[in-house]
Amino acid sequence: MAKEAAEPIEPEERQRVDSTFRNGSITAIGVVVGFSLGFLSRWSALPGEWTHSDLISVALIALGLALQVKALADLLLVSSLQLKRYNRSVRFFLAGLILVGLGIVLAVFADLLGFGGIVLQG
Repeated sequence: MAKEAAEPIEPEERQRVDSTFRNGSITAIGVVVGFSLGFLSRWSALPGEWTHSDLISVALIALGLALQVKALADLLLVSSLQLKRYNRSVRFFLAGLILVGLGIVLAVFADLLGFGGIVLQG
């Protein structure tokens, strides 16, 4: 009988992400955060009055952006090389990406369907 070399199972806090892999994630997330910020900046600078549907869209995009920036900030820490922390940061980023996407889709469809007709008095 051949003995199989049994590798000790590392505790979850000891499992590490390769720094090269994490650096690629930081780059990708940074690019997406830049595009999200650029979209919000460009959209807010458009002429015209804001409607109620715009405010809902902006709230979703702003919350999503906050989660994306938090994920990016967390990944910049050395402790993000721990697999558990890395995965947590990626989940924050994906949640933020989904919220930004929902905000954009809501803004586009609200405009297409004419829900932008209620102009805010201010």
